Amino acid sequence: MAGGKQTPRQKMINLMYLIFIAMLAMNMSKEVLQAFGLMDEKLTVSNEAAEKRNIGAYKDLALKAVEQKEKYADEKVKADKIQKLSSDYYNYIEAIKTEMRATVDDPKDYETMDSGNFLDDKFFKGDDGIYKEGGQEFLDNMNNYGSQISSTLGSEFKDIGEGVQVRFSTEKVIDRENKEIFWLDYNYKGFPLVASLTKLTQIQNDIKTTETEVLSAMLQGQLSSDVSMNNYNAILIPNTSATLQGENFKGKIVLGRYDGSLKPTKVIVNGKVITNIKDGGAVLDFPAGNVGENTIKGKFIFMENGKPVEIPIEQSYAVVAKPNSAVISADKMNVVYRGVQNPMTISVPGVADNVVQATAPGLKKIKGIGKYMMSPGKGREVKIVVNAKLPDGTPISSSQKFRIKDIPAPVAAVRGEYGMIKMPKSTLQKATISALLPDFVFDLKINTTGFSVKVPGQPTVIVKGNKFNAAAIRVLNRARRGDVVVIFQIKQKLVGNSGYYLKNASPVNVEITN
Repeated sequence: MAGGKQTPRQKMINLMYLIFIAMLAMNMSKEVLQAFGLMDEKLTVSNEAAEKRNIGAYKDLALKAVEQKEKYADEKVKADKIQKLSSDYYNYIEAIKTEMRATVDDPKDYETMDSGNFLDDKFFKGDDGIYKEGGQEFLDNMNNYGSQISSTLGSEFKDIGEGVQVRFSTEKVIDRENKEIFWLDYNYKGFPLVASLTKLTQIQNDIKTTETEVLSAMLQGQLSSDVSMNNYNAILIPNTSATLQGENFKGKIVLGRYDGSLKPTKVIVNGKVITNIKDGGAVLDFPAGNVGENTIKGKFIFMENGKPVEIPIEQSYAVVAKPNSAVISADKMNVVYRGVQNPMTISVPGVADNVVQATAPGLKKIKGIGKYMMSPGKGREVKIVVNAKLPDGTPISSSQKFRIKDIPAPVAAVRGEYGMIKMPKSTLQKATISALLPDFVFDLKINTTGFSVKVPGQPTVIVKGNKFNAAAIRVLNRARRGDVVVIFQIKQKLVGNSGYYLKNASPVNVEITN
């Protein structure tokens, strides 16, 4: 548009050019806004798919932690913490997105989402690097998530931890003009609403990616360790259990996989359950039986993908004459527990049961050959002394010390689930609150007589009995989706031994899903 005097026609042409350029700019802006909106939709679908995969992986890890506690227990603890951190951060981002969508009439009309006022007002005070409470909270949450995940993973997953800190870094950014710009300003200041919305969805995608990487590393790492040749030992298998002097030894040497962390669900030998599992094997300690050849029959039972897998046991061993010591074994454990009746088997091979005398505080003879019941009292250990006479009249004496342990602390449970669980409010308010002893060697029954309920933002409610009362249901109805309801201070009694005081049960946390 040249200077100087212009004719009316030239002025009209110039005006038309201006209008045309403005229309092009508007069309370009609408296309860009629409592109951001479509990208946000695709990321949302991707996040939903990742969430389903991750839930499956969490369940798989939880199952393995039950089936093979020694292998996966530590990973399960880390995974639970990472799941909680990820869920909290994901929901925090989702809450901001919900506020942003509420500022427009139609969240699907991306062409109208061109204003950047919402986050500008929420995050920024005006000067670079100086933020309102909402902006500083946003930065703190992002930094905290990256550092907490890295800390939880520790040195075992160092590479993943370092990658997570880079992924959630809020360090200054170098722009096209080679200037340092604060991260929050560079990414969100002055941007259209739909662009910022898409970036927040991308952060949620990074959260899901982080969970996927962690779970994959935990599961694949154990699988790689399992097949390592370092887990194989040479095993000698003789053709006979004993070789006579002057004869040739006959047998073979094979490779067998050995894993100290591998623990069977159950081992049964000669009709008895063996509970002393050490370094991946079942430790046998039972009366040897009659002189001569004896047979051991039984089975290893492992849980695999939720189903029992049985491996048969059939071996023979030789017993030599004239034993000179007693054999004492606990039928259920290598320790005895205070507050319960501990079954014991005490005998001397080759010696009749009626000439075997076993004594210890709290020990009494019951019906059955070699059968005793131990009820330990105070102290940290108990000594069992066995006296007997061999058939030739030779007296023998033997003793064994057993550690005394208290019953471990129960865990609060809802419908038999404990720890961090999820369920709708309607299910929770009808559920029975109980106390369990997971993985304890005895099947004990605990009666729940009361508990306390804490809903975020609501006063604590004390309940009598084992179900939610009217007051607890009222505060529960005020919980929102994503809130974690804590059930704690469980009042409990051990059935059959009301005089024994159980340790305080750990609480159960229930995330509300509706």
